[in-house]
Amino acid sequence: MAYGYMGKILMVDLSRGTITEETIPDEVYQRYLSGLGLGAYILYNRIPADADPLGPDNILGFMSGLLTGTGSLFTGRWIVVGKSPLTGGWGDANCGGTFSPVIKRCGYDGIFFSGISQNPVYLCISGGKAELKDAFDLWGKDAVETEEILLEKSGSKTARVACIGPSGEKLSLISGICNDRGRIAARSGLGAVMGSKKLKAIVLDGKERIPVHNKEEMKTLSQECNKFVKKTFPFVSGSGLPYVGAFMRVLPTQMAQDGLLFKVLLQKWGTIFQNQFAVESGDAPVMNWKGNGAEFGNKKSKSVNPDLFVDRELKKYHCYSCPVGCGGICTMNGKFSETHKPEYETVISFGALLMNEDLESIFYVNELLNRAGMDTISAGGAVAFAMECFEQGILSKDDVDGLDLSWGNSPAIIELIEKMIAREGIGDILADGSKEAARRIGKDSEQYAMHAGGQQLPMHDPRNDPGYALHYSAEPTPGRHTIGSQISYEMYQLWKKVKSLPKVKMLYHKNSKFVPGEEKAIWAQACSNYMNVVNGAGMCWFGAMFGCTRVPTFDWLDAATGWEKTPEEYMLIGERIQSLKQAFNVKHGIEPIDFKIKDRVAGYPPLAAGANKGRTVDVEKMMSDYWRLYGWDPQTGKPTTETLSRLEIEG
Repeated sequence: MAYGYMGKILMVDLSRGTITEETIPDEVYQRYLSGLGLGAYILYNRIPADADPLGPDNILGFMSGLLTGTGSLFTGRWIVVGKSPLTGGWGDANCGGTFSPVIKRCGYDGIFFSGISQNPVYLCISGGKAELKDAFDLWGKDAVETEEILLEKSGSKTARVACIGPSGEKLSLISGICNDRGRIAARSGLGAVMGSKKLKAIVLDGKERIPVHNKEEMKTLSQECNKFVKKTFPFVSGSGLPYVGAFMRVLPTQMAQDGLLFKVLLQKWGTIFQNQFAVESGDAPVMNWKGNGAEFGNKKSKSVNPDLFVDRELKKYHCYSCPVGCGGICTMNGKFSETHKPEYETVISFGALLMNEDLESIFYVNELLNRAGMDTISAGGAVAFAMECFEQGILSKDDVDGLDLSWGNSPAIIELIEKMIAREGIGDILADGSKEAARRIGKDSEQYAMHAGGQQLPMHDPRNDPGYALHYSAEPTPGRHTIGSQISYEMYQLWKKVKSLPKVKMLYHKNSKFVPGEEKAIWAQACSNYMNVVNGAGMCWFGAMFGCTRVPTFDWLDAATGWEKTPEEYMLIGERIQSLKQAFNVKHGIEPIDFKIKDRVAGYPPLAAGANKGRTVDVEKMMSDYWRLYGWDPQTGKPTTETLSRLEIEG
């Protein structure tokens, strides 16, 4: 008997209207886990090399994790996989909420869609029966409206919905897939894939038991983890955080980060604890990456003091199996009465990146984009690109439908977002991200499009932590902050479980971060491998950041499955998944070096002021070292035949 996973997937051919079950051999799970790894295995073997990401040959998969529903904590993430229309290569998007466990309770580890429906449809699984239903009346409705209608139709308190909003329907390349009233699997443009297939939603309601090998051990491990979660201590107010960031900025040395402090801050404020702290410390990009923290200093950034968000919080929001509850439901003024608390990435994307001091506009844009199903990081990056083009005279007022796209003009920002959602005027050009917008605009505008391989960059500056430069550039899905960085390696504390990995010094000089070398490559590879395990398990990145002994990923996997693998063996699975994703990219014609971040983001030319003054990152050297360590060609990033053979990857 299989434990931890269901052993089956569901294949839905939308062109033919057929639904079939497939049994997956146990050895596939042993080699790839479930979640991201199983998704990569299915897609690598079944999507033809010349597949149009928005065509019938692309396959869109909804994956639950191997640990989801087993009694482990922080394991409620679901992952969408497919060929990305944004980058042309491997695409995945990760989301919390309550949708992941119901995939397994319907009896499946993943649900995959191929083909294109002639008319809008949604998949409904209830009472053990799967069927496609007409979604004509839902097409055009936003994600929140769609979810409410489908939950009412289901008549079940245990049903859950994942759906697209208008952005996915209109094939915006920066659209995502939503659940829980606007939580979004936002990256890679996979909402456009769902829209291209005329698939509006998935409604799941299942009651199958999720098997666990050692329930007592699972309970003991989770109880110990929960003891850590309950540990807390008083900290400064939100208004004190920028001063902490400023103090860290001026120090010549840096202390290795620990997950306990991160947990306390996350529990109190959510991700927005970083808002002002990140601006002051140099972590947050300013003015489309050309500015510095001093230009959005405390007088401006006080508009996004995290206490202002918590003051509007009606209740905490917990994803499935999460004891922390970093999310929140907040009050709003005007058209909408409440919204999910904006995340750090959203706040900086529509704050410092645009020089916007209007907190109310950030709340409003957050809800607009949640309902539309559009990625807030990408939308903010596209607006920043347009604002700099406007500043440089590349876009005139006539070009942007009469808007005044001066930095910080919040009414214009809101109107531009509404145009992007509707794909009207200049919004139609920006709705596919800055890379595609620059291609259409021309006039040398590409120099102002800050992306990696087409994916807009997250709100963490590589000139503050060079590890981000590497992972933004060298991952099979580029421009992602939830994989690794130098601080991430410090916080994962993997050397406590994998004895061959180097331990980080408790105190080190900041300048040492910018010196490439084999040890930095080892850190980066460990981050990538571990996060493939985490994403195969369905675990939250924040849980991983608490440290691998406090949140016992490897031990939970053994308790769930009974495999008794060592941490080293699980890390090898992560390495196999990484090479498989990279092989997917090569199969689909991607040149990995093309994912390298823009020179501006790497400090060429270096900033003349601020926390990151004078800093540059040798991205190509870091990429080459990382690729060499994986057994990929150090110049091209393509996995060698020997490496694929060693990892038993065919093709």
